[in-house]
Amino acid sequence: MILLTGATGTIGREVLRLLPPGLPARIMARSPERVVRGRPEVQVVRGDFGDQDSLLRAARGTRTAFLVTSRIGDDDLRFLRAAREAGVRRVVKLSAAGVLDPLADDAITRWQRRNEELWEHSGLEWTLLRPRAFMSNALAWAPGVRERGVVRALYGRSGYACVDPRDVAAVAVLALTRRGHAGRGYTLTGPAAVSAAQQTAHLGEALGRRLRFEEMDADEACAALRRRYPREVADALMEKAERLRAGGKDEVGAAVPALLGRPAGSFRTWARDHADAFRPAPAAEEEARPRCAPGPAGS
Repeated sequence: MILLTGATGTIGREVLRLLPPGLPARIMARSPERVVRGRPEVQVVRGDFGDQDSLLRAARGTRTAFLVTSRIGDDDLRFLRAAREAGVRRVVKLSAAGVLDPLADDAITRWQRRNEELWEHSGLEWTLLRPRAFMSNALAWAPGVRERGVVRALYGRSGYACVDPRDVAAVAVLALTRRGHAGRGYTLTGPAAVSAAQQTAHLGEALGRRLRFEEMDADEACAALRRRYPREVADALMEKAERLRAGGKDEVGAAVPALLGRPAGSFRTWARDHADAFRPAPAAEEEARPRCAPGPAGS
């Protein structure tokens, strides 16, 4: 049986969808009601990284785990303790590509590096998945696209080798269900470095409408992040943005096509597949229509 954490998140939902039919799995979730159900071979249990007893209950009877942690702290250590006691033998850990960048030293990256070192010395079999930012992060632009036809981002001309979450999930399922991946770390990227301005153009193409890209300044971006996240996290994200500006996130890796036997998904394809998330609601479209007949061409 495989234990899945993060099954309500961006990657975990896709991992659950891609698991081979009939494969027993157990999902640990803080909010089990949010888990998409329907597969009889999949159990759902309540669990929280801050509750050691719930971690142990979730891990008992499983041998392989997919681990997603998202808050700076000791969640990985607590899960490792439960995994050892429960007899888990193999962990596929979602990490990040930035751990390999020697010039990246923000709080999030330091935490991710500590977690990788923890698993490398855990005594368990481990596989590390290191994706670049997810293409789905563009969904944060959806309100601005729907309402004003505008994308606003920081350092929007810098290339980003972002990855389709579906590719990350496919590699995770491969590592969870097949041998030969123990002790490996895989950097997962898309097929090309794509700037926010280029992503805007791809979204416009998918929607059949012209979108405008607007550059944010650093002070504005920092203030927006601090409204949304704790200061330590917001400052770390700003440091990551500086690495983007310096070209530290544009390298394209070969792991996705090598592992999956096909090209990595492009942002253009992702945009086409998710275009509905960026379309105005029907009522908004009706409101935006002109109330009189258009004039002749060129008027």
